Amino acid sequence: MFEADKLFSAEADDHFHDECGIFGVFGPLDAATIVTLGLHALQHRGQEAAGIVSYDGTQFHVERHVGLIGDTFTKQPVLDRLKGTRAIGHTRYATAGGPGLSNVQPFFAELADGGFAIAHNGNITNAMTLQRTLQKQGSIFSSTSDAETILHLIATSSGKDVISRFIDAVRQLEGAFSLVALSPTKMIGCRDALGIRPLVLGELDGAWILASETCALDIIGARFVRDLKPGEMVIVTAEGVESLFPLETQKPRSCIFEYVYFSRPDSSV
Repeated sequence: MFEADKLFSAEADDHFHDECGIFGVFGPLDAATIVTLGLHALQHRGQEAAGIVSYDGTQFHVERHVGLIGDTFTKQPVLDRLKGTRAIGHTRYATAGGPGLSNVQPFFAELADGGFAIAHNGNITNAMTLQRTLQKQGSIFSSTSDAETILHLIATSSGKDVISRFIDAVRQLEGAFSLVALSPTKMIGCRDALGIRPLVLGELDGAWILASETCALDIIGARFVRDLKPGEMVIVTAEGVESLFPLETQKPRSCIFEYVYFSRPDSSV
């Protein structure tokens, strides 16, 4: 039994607000519990709200709440609703979009070939331009979040499958970002072409992990595999991990604030 009250406390909020944190797990584990632990380790990156989307092999389950991880996601009834061995999560500090539940990630939609969830860390500098174009094409937005814009780009792409549509979407993005996404058969991670926002790959008992920082691997005892490279996209399936480079690789330009402000001191940056 996951005894949340012994591991977390809402009083842990030290009022140090910075960037968002993303986390994903794909494999033979209690995904919601693992993601909750990972997001707790990333709480310093966003203390405004959090969300988790899981998949149980048949359907997706979505929980999004305002507040700290320990306020909601450590409660057993919430974890019980998040069934499945695959899940992604997000802890939010508003870099784009206003406060409130409508902007809490991950965003989820039923696409033509199944459900799809996505979470984002960073800033898409051309998000408003993309949103206006999508609205002219008939897209209806329920938030002001960059992540919803990315989801609409994927949904409206003419690509033949979810991977080609994802690639089509990220090639339209300008700015600094790392992404984690979940479909019925895949977990996807991607970094911007300059590698400004971090994303790491880990492994735990046959499950693959994606996280904003290595401290989120440490809290669950996962093995650090490597950092995703600038412009890299990884596709995690039951067969393993595939690496693609849909974005033109450029000389890395990591954000200096990851070293001095955003990341936890015990993370390897």
